[in-house]
Amino acid sequence: MNQPELTQQALGILRNPATFQWYFIPLFAFVVYIYFNEISNKNWKGVAAGLSLYMVHWFYEILNALIQHFSGHALWTVPSGTSFLLLIGVGVELSLMFSVAGLIFSKILPDDSKMKILGINNRILFAVANAAFFSIFEIFLAKTPAFHWVYPWWGSLTVFITVYIPFFLAANFAYDWTPKQQKTFIGSLFAINTFMLIVFAGILKWI
Repeated sequence: MNQPELTQQALGILRNPATFQWYFIPLFAFVVYIYFNEISNKNWKGVAAGLSLYMVHWFYEILNALIQHFSGHALWTVPSGTSFLLLIGVGVELSLMFSVAGLIFSKILPDDSKMKILGINNRILFAVANAAFFSIFEIFLAKTPAFHWVYPWWGSLTVFITVYIPFFLAANFAYDWTPKQQKTFIGSLFAINTFMLIVFAGILKWI
């Protein structure tokens, strides 16, 4: 299937309730449980890491959808396989996964934020390692009918450098920030993302 057909296929299911599947409900419940469990344990650093990555994730997905609007094709699309397509490049299942990815991977961060491994600060090293893991896994996803890299120059290496490294750098650095810095970063991105969704999805219907 070529790019125009895949783009049209994705646009055809975009926020279409006819694709809804019940398994979304337990997935959402698991995410809520994970966060409530961390909150009850007062793991605010882990919660900040999770929400920081999730806000960056949404910022990227909105930009990808805007690229589709202005150029005709997004960098990545989800043409099938999702129970609800939120934006052209992200189904609800992927979004729920990213909502907890930063929190989950913060569990492996050393207590000492300044400790070096192989001469590299551990926060940066783990961000790169986590990004590599996700980029490699995305190679498999891109071979399925459910996920598509649209352009020949867009693949695992570009995703690794421009998407996943920033995702995990945000999560890992936010883990060590002061509560004020965490709230400022998460709150600012939340406000920006919400504004863009209201304008570009709600009012202008661009994405």
